[in-house]
Amino acid sequence: MHGTWCRLLVAVLAATFATSALTSGQTHDASTGVLDEHPSIQYARRPTTDRAAKLNEELAHGRRSFERDARTGFLVPLLNAFGVPVESQLLVFSKTGVQRAFTSPRNPRALFFDESVVVGYVPGAPAIEVAAHDPQQGVVFYTLDQAAAAPTLTRRTSCLSCHVSASTLDVPGIIVRSNFVDEAGNVMPQLGGNDVDHRTGHPDRWGGWFVTSNAAPAQYPTRAHAGNITFAGREITSNQVFIDWLNSAPETRGYLSSSSDVAALLLFDHQMRAVNLLTRLNWESRIASTGADASTLNDAIRRLGDELADYFLFVDEAPLTVPSTAPADFAKRLESRIPKDHRGRSFGQLDLVRRLLRYPCSYMIYSPAFDGLPPGIRQAVYSRMTGILSGTIDAPARRARASADDRRDILEILRDTKPDFPAVTQSR
Repeated sequence: MHGTWCRLLVAVLAATFATSALTSGQTHDASTGVLDEHPSIQYARRPTTDRAAKLNEELAHGRRSFERDARTGFLVPLLNAFGVPVESQLLVFSKTGVQRAFTSPRNPRALFFDESVVVGYVPGAPAIEVAAHDPQQGVVFYTLDQAAAAPTLTRRTSCLSCHVSASTLDVPGIIVRSNFVDEAGNVMPQLGGNDVDHRTGHPDRWGGWFVTSNAAPAQYPTRAHAGNITFAGREITSNQVFIDWLNSAPETRGYLSSSSDVAALLLFDHQMRAVNLLTRLNWESRIASTGADASTLNDAIRRLGDELADYFLFVDEAPLTVPSTAPADFAKRLESRIPKDHRGRSFGQLDLVRRLLRYPCSYMIYSPAFDGLPPGIRQAVYSRMTGILSGTIDAPARRARASADDRRDILEILRDTKPDFPAVTQSR
């Protein structure tokens, strides 16, 4: 494996895509500032090609128009323009986010998402929030004025004051956290909190979020996670806010539904760290030509590339507490967006009984952000994935959750749907 990464380094340097040592967001050079300000990145100045930027061009040139709804403003036309499904709705009732003053257990912030866009909406708040993942520049933040006569998405670099942190791998990204909150939705930092991804145990997920589920095959129990409840001190908890929410007829108060489905939450948890990992790896590859020695470069790219490969393959995925099921429309929309192999298998097919996905490999491997990585880096990620799936690299947690048939299926799907994925012979 060491030789593979050394060959990768030569290829990357030859293509001017070398990588620098990971610095946990610290300054690379005293003259260049933090990572997003590096001359190779210029996050705030370089033009972007994210989906929000493209939508803005359509609005500006009259190729698309939004009609304002008296109840939800520009929310529905914005979701339609992005093709983001209403069924993806998640509800955050903690007072977090840029419009926290408008957010509470009675008036949660609704999030809608797909593979590269997140839309945030609070009834009565002055703006809709948009976070769009640009394949090269990372997550770009926008707001849309709900009272605008001519709606447009305005870029907001001020969001970086929160959205560049250890929680986002020190690049502009999405924060997914579980917090202890009181009955008004205020975060109680004295009780702690934690970042969340698919490796997080379910008892530590979704504090400050509403969590709903379809009844079949089994109702997801409230006490299996930290969602739906508030705290008074360290011991006293109540799910009254959740009961009040379900009884409040949200659709009459500016919401598209009352749902914050556990399947959508599970996907969101997985996807957002993948977004941040992809951005970090891309940025490190572009900053690289600053002259770090080869051994440092090799170690840096290997660690980050290995992490991405492991994450794509759900190494250390937390087991589901109980089986669940996704709303049919949500599951269908996800599957329709992800490539299928010649046998109809897809990484967009949900499991939700044993684990998140039927074939546990991330659908983010098809994202423009992954395809936009230097070819040598992609091949090195593929190499580690192949090693794990074929058993030549030891990953006990991965192998414990994925059978030999699972690993074979994943390799076959990858070879069938990723043209640059290497042909391999897998062991069973």
